[in-house]
Amino acid sequence: MMIQGGERTRSGGGSGGDGSDEEEELEVGKSRGESKSSWKRLLELVRMESPGRNVIVYRDGSSLGQSSVSDASYIIHPDCWRYTLWLHFILLWAVYSSFFTPLEFGFFRGLPENLFLLDIAGQIAFLIDIAVHFFVAYRDPHSYRLVCSHKLIAIRYLKSRFLIDFLGCLPLDAIFKVSGRKEAVRYMLWIRLSRVRRVSEFFDRLEKDIRIKYLFTRIVKLLVVELYCTHTAACIFYYLATTMPPSQEGYTWIGSLQMGDYSYTSFREIDLWKRYITSLYFAIVTMATVGYGEIHAVNVREMIFVMIYVSFDMILGAYLLGNMTALIIAQKIYEPYIKEVSLFRGCSLGFIKQIAIRVHEEFFLPGEVIIEQGHVSDQLYIVCHGELEEFGRGENDREEEFLMRLQTHSSFGEVSFLCNTPQPYSIRVRELCRVLRLDKQSFIEILDIYFSDGRIILNNLLEVNVTLSIEKSESELAMRLNCAAFNGDYYRLKRLIGAGADPNKADYDRRSPLHIAASKGYEDISLLLIEQGVDVNISDKFGNTPLLEAIKGGHDEVASILVQAGASLGIDDTGGFLFTTIAKRDLNLLKRVLANGINPNAKNFDYRTPLHIAASEGLHSIASLLVESGASVFPKDRWGNTPLDEARTGGNKDLIKLLEAARASQIADDMQRMKCTVFPFHPWDPKEKRRDGVVLWVPQTIEELVKAAMEELKSSGGYILSENGGKILDVKMISHDQKLFLVNE
Repeated sequence: MMIQGGERTRSGGGSGGDGSDEEEELEVGKSRGESKSSWKRLLELVRMESPGRNVIVYRDGSSLGQSSVSDASYIIHPDCWRYTLWLHFILLWAVYSSFFTPLEFGFFRGLPENLFLLDIAGQIAFLIDIAVHFFVAYRDPHSYRLVCSHKLIAIRYLKSRFLIDFLGCLPLDAIFKVSGRKEAVRYMLWIRLSRVRRVSEFFDRLEKDIRIKYLFTRIVKLLVVELYCTHTAACIFYYLATTMPPSQEGYTWIGSLQMGDYSYTSFREIDLWKRYITSLYFAIVTMATVGYGEIHAVNVREMIFVMIYVSFDMILGAYLLGNMTALIIAQKIYEPYIKEVSLFRGCSLGFIKQIAIRVHEEFFLPGEVIIEQGHVSDQLYIVCHGELEEFGRGENDREEEFLMRLQTHSSFGEVSFLCNTPQPYSIRVRELCRVLRLDKQSFIEILDIYFSDGRIILNNLLEVNVTLSIEKSESELAMRLNCAAFNGDYYRLKRLIGAGADPNKADYDRRSPLHIAASKGYEDISLLLIEQGVDVNISDKFGNTPLLEAIKGGHDEVASILVQAGASLGIDDTGGFLFTTIAKRDLNLLKRVLANGINPNAKNFDYRTPLHIAASEGLHSIASLLVESGASVFPKDRWGNTPLDEARTGGNKDLIKLLEAARASQIADDMQRMKCTVFPFHPWDPKEKRRDGVVLWVPQTIEELVKAAMEELKSSGGYILSENGGKILDVKMISHDQKLFLVNE
């Protein structure tokens, strides 16, 4: 089909005005898009849209296109059925030429004349194809719109492959004879191998055909690559033998070949087909590297080529195996991630498989910016592992505003990718990330096949954007609450909460407004937040609670308010926190946390207590504070040392005296304290249900006894019973060495 330059009518203000570019429109006849779905038409419009370009609709309705110039007459549409038929015709010649060129190079001296006549017909067909290329419109690689300018088409073709196509059509046989049969001229034949590209393009089109299984097409393509490589090598093997002087032809791989009673001494007189099969057999055996047997390289030229050929075979074999392996496992590896992406939720399995095949895996290090704000992205990214963050910049490009976190099964860049608009925010890596990348051209090609999934994607995009907008608004409100709490702005914080902001909402470090207020010592704000029902024991990313923040800052009033509201320190690694505090010699912080009920006998992985650390460092004041707070001098670390042993090793006499006195006092207290044995079953349970118990000191309250028994016995329970089944309500009812029973309510 030829695209004719028909009548045009101008829209948008005529030829006058300020001299800016005007869009030109031709009348639209019967639209081809009537048979398409709304998504297909939308996709076509998205492809065409590009600012600063002229949009052209041709009168026959055959296509939508654009051109930078007004002359678009006698242009061939790339999807025209006549041009498609021509492409298939020239493809047959490309297959023939790709096969015949190595054969002509290697078996030149023994080929029948009719094969050369057929080759001449092929060269004429390729010359015509060169002329046709100057009239075929093409799609702009960035906007995907049709370029119909003769000048642009010619420039593009002349800059790309015109020279190679033209050199391939030269009458090289005639040039060879005119040049005095110089062997170097015949090497120009290899230029014609550029026509293999057309075969590769044919396979690319087959891969996009929904009627043919993609895996089957890829495997066939890889097999064709292997067979073509062996065919070319077979022709070169024969060329190495036939270009030797007649007196030395016996000193070649085929001239010296003896198979059974048959000798290949006069191999030029043998049938062409038999010579080719023998050469192909040599090439395949060499490629398989199973040993040459009766066929092997004889002279130096053959040895050098065999070494190069085998080295190439190793690379080719790795490529073939790698591709086949990747094809088989790619779907299994990537499909689970793609299915979970919100943008592709509800899409067909075939569409998901095509996406899994086309994506590329990439890794990004922390701190890398993948997409910059304001740039138009032509890539869609899917997060497999790791963590990223969205952030925007203000007008002065100085202040960063955190927006949202992205984790596994998230996607980003989709709005810019699908709508061809600037990216509204930047994407930066927080942790080492593995992402899948899909380019826009591959995505459009997949949608050309699975166009019904386009509507699903549009609906998902709308839903995702609404959800993200809500989450973004919530994140912004959380940051405003924290900013108000940080600045001590009581009234602004109260207005935000009154407007619907959730005071329990945390920021990206999971810090709530109560964390901020406690760390700053704002009593009024802390009281306001507690009245609003804020969780007083919420932990941030680093394991800090509001009470711990208040204690660290020395804000005793705020700490008291939090304790009255039911707050506890809730430190995940109590031992590690105490050891760090002691190592910093922060006596004031240690006093405050001990006063708020932290366990002074907490241990680390070496079973060392804070008193071990203070004794080994010779910290008399800290050791004295720990002893006063109930730290025991009896625990042994991994190496069997007590705090007193550590003090004796250090040689601090005052510290030794302190710990010895504490040891004597704790022994005396233990003698006065009562013990009890708690069993994790009912006193009336049969023997088969009974288990070993644990001996415990009787604490100050019955609640403490229940808690200690549950921790030691690794059992759930609600209350303590005596041997006769009576419920014990107060520790004063317990006698020394009494047997007790922990039971469920």
